[in-house]
Amino acid sequence: MGESVMPRRADTPSMLWTALGDALPQAFGIAISPIPVVLVILMLVSSRAKVNGPLFLAGWMIGAAVVTGIGYVLADVAEADQGGAGSDGVAVGQLLFGLLFFGLAARQWRSRPKPGEEPPTPKLFAAVDGMGPLKVFGLAFVACAVNPKNLPLAASGGAAMAQAGLSTGQGVVAVLVFVLIASASIAAPVVVYLALGDRSAAVLAGWKTWLVANNGTVMTVLFVILGAKMVGAGLGLFA
Repeated sequence: MGESVMPRRADTPSMLWTALGDALPQAFGIAISPIPVVLVILMLVSSRAKVNGPLFLAGWMIGAAVVTGIGYVLADVAEADQGGAGSDGVAVGQLLFGLLFFGLAARQWRSRPKPGEEPPTPKLFAAVDGMGPLKVFGLAFVACAVNPKNLPLAASGGAAMAQAGLSTGQGVVAVLVFVLIASASIAAPVVVYLALGDRSAAVLAGWKTWLVANNGTVMTVLFVILGAKMVGAGLGLFA
């Protein structure tokens, strides 16, 4: 007798919401990226704001879509929604990513500025004004898709959505919604700039100052939360 395979569940709207709910923490984790937000703000106050700002957003969204889509397809091909080896593989990935985030939290905490010390300014900030469109697009793509925080989040988010057993159409919708949420923080300054024009400078400057000053604290807390969430999800491997 051949090995019995659990049939996929019927395609229902509730499955889409379940998939998005499972991946929501990862999408928000990608969105909480202070340094990339500062980068897009710097582009929006540069001489090439109208081109480079939207291009940075486009590169970020495409980077998120590529990694999330790959994570989804790999888990879907492995039939992670049907249990067995595919499901165990997703759980192992979640567990390893969770441990990675705990390690990143510890490193971020150790490298935080001392009380009264100014946070260091990344050298990349000074180069933003002279960047052409291709460099801006490439920088955004790499900042989202290859970043050690965002890559595991996007891949595990795609895998988590695949576990819901969605149809192809619902899978595409789920990935698109995931990307929109993951890009919200990058899109916000662009939307403010397009809506307010030159009047946006004061608002964006305030955001930049706060993000640079609080980057270390924000990222440490985020890494701890994401580590706990993903380790918890990975513990299902031992159930």
